[in-house]
Amino acid sequence: MLTSVDRLLFIRQVPIFKELRDDFLVRLASVMSELSFPVNHRIFTQGEEGRSLYVVVSGRVRVHIGDRELVQLEKGTCFGEMSLFDAEPRSASVTTLEPCDCLLLTQQQLYEAIDETPGIAVNIIRLLSRRIRELNQKLNSIPMPPPNSVSPPVYRSGYLPNR
Repeated sequence: MLTSVDRLLFIRQVPIFKELRDDFLVRLASVMSELSFPVNHRIFTQGEEGRSLYVVVSGRVRVHIGDRELVQLEKGTCFGEMSLFDAEPRSASVTTLEPCDCLLLTQQQLYEAIDETPGIAVNIIRLLSRRIRELNQKLNSIPMPPPNSVSPPVYRSGYLPNR
């Protein structure tokens, strides 16, 4: 477990918290829970309701849909952030690849933090945008199907089905 000073020093290096004032980070660090997970533990499953963000303190996790791995995350990265803003089920599952320690920030804690320091919302928006861009790059690298194959559906007005 982290001491309060170690926790503060750690979250100061996490990208979504980097630009926040120390007095705010001290308060945020004090309310985040610490969780430990063994190797091959499912932290959450696609489709579950979620209202929390996790920050990897040590170890590695894999984000996946079924058997298809989307990404591996290590120390200082976060996951679960989408569920903080919408009431939708988790879009993917997260499983540990090795013993893993995480900090947990709940939706209520985040909303209180945003009320006090709106900059955290901007940082999370940047994180989500970066992840969408990375996914788009990954999708663009997949070869196109032959012209006679069935076309994927077209979604209008910015609506995308839950994945």
